[in-house]
Amino acid sequence: SFGLAASYTDSSDDEVSPREKQQTNSKGSSNFCVKNIKQAEFGRREIEIAEQDMSALISLRKRAQGEKPLAGAKIVGCTHITAQTAVLIETLCALGAQCRWSACNIYSTQNEVAAALAEAGVAVFAWKGESEDDFWWCIDRCVNVDGWQANMILDDGGDLTHWVYKKYPSVFKKIRGIVEESVTGVHRLYQLSKAGKLCVPAMNVNDSVTKQKFDNLYCCRESILDGLKRTTDVMFGGKQVVVCGYGEVGKGCCAALKALGAIVYVTEIDPICALQACMDGFRVVKLSEVIRQVDVVITCTGNKNVVTREHLDRMKNSCIVCNMGHSNTEIDVTSLRMPELTWERVRSQVDHVIWPDGKRVVLLAEGRLLNLSCSTVPTFVLSITATTQALALIELYNAPEGRYKQDVYLLPKKMDEYVASLHLPSFDAHLTELTDDQAKYLGLNKNGPFKPNYYRY
Repeated sequence: SFGLAASYTDSSDDEVSPREKQQTNSKGSSNFCVKNIKQAEFGRREIEIAEQDMSALISLRKRAQGEKPLAGAKIVGCTHITAQTAVLIETLCALGAQCRWSACNIYSTQNEVAAALAEAGVAVFAWKGESEDDFWWCIDRCVNVDGWQANMILDDGGDLTHWVYKKYPSVFKKIRGIVEESVTGVHRLYQLSKAGKLCVPAMNVNDSVTKQKFDNLYCCRESILDGLKRTTDVMFGGKQVVVCGYGEVGKGCCAALKALGAIVYVTEIDPICALQACMDGFRVVKLSEVIRQVDVVITCTGNKNVVTREHLDRMKNSCIVCNMGHSNTEIDVTSLRMPELTWERVRSQVDHVIWPDGKRVVLLAEGRLLNLSCSTVPTFVLSITATTQALALIELYNAPEGRYKQDVYLLPKKMDEYVASLHLPSFDAHLTELTDDQAKYLGLNKNGPFKPNYYRY
């Protein structure tokens, strides 16, 4: 019964795998694999709506369209495939790149958007509710192509980079650089670098200020509530919630929950983050100390086995368990696939896992990324991340030989500031300009960068 329940597709959809279907777009091309190409028109409207709130990318598109800074770039990408990502992909194409794309999460693809991209001529291989086998097949179809070889990688989570290392290491001879945007993927890159196995330059976009503060903090502050409300209709006033991890994502989640009147506990391994949590008014505890009493458990550590079977066994009836980290490793879901436990699909992305004594735990998105699996993410925040990714690709692709070694780099500060400045017109914000005298006094260039690299925003 679990196998049947594991399909997240809409029941009105047919059960034929997209891999079995022969589909072509209106130009006769079949260089894609999506759920249903007929949804393209609906997807196009979604992309047009997203463009309204992604003015920075559109202005980048207009500004750079004449000179085509990505002419000749062959980008293979593996990210969430949503209307917002589509605006990024189409911007990269407008700047001269050729793109092939797959999804970095089996549940976060918007089928109609994938169809619109396929209709527009992008080689996209993704659909919502892929199996694990489909997931790797889609990545493989993007990399392993006759007569086309990627020279840039845009990754979210490191799975694409991992696959190329494992299956097609020779591809790296042509690759000019990797751009990675998640904590998990960046961690993998630093491990490769440390082991001396990183054979191309990589740009760590996740730790650029504009990604970390805005996507990780402000975005999660809004989307954690959205995901939980849509799936469970939970009331937060007075509820006891434990948030595992007080990095940028944890800070955003805690701020939102506190504002709605929840009683929030934090678990942390880092004394600095723990002290920040204390100063922000949260009790820092070990998970085992509060597991019997809490109503909601949220993981955002980027680690594995943060919530174990032992914790799950001790939870109270109807406790909600979910993950806001990139990977599905934080909650030990495998330990719940045991014969003594019953799984009941309650609604899309919501499972009740029932113990022999009748206790049930509410598991969201099978422990995968809550906000992108169960709700949407604010478009404006994704515009900031996508603009950062686009600039990082342009920088690595056009960098003169030798500027970047085989190492992991942060986005140059000047670019971080440029991304932020592109988003200020949306708020009608007016920046103050330094006088020559003030600039000299501070020892700064009038046009920035305005802070040293070690500055903590």
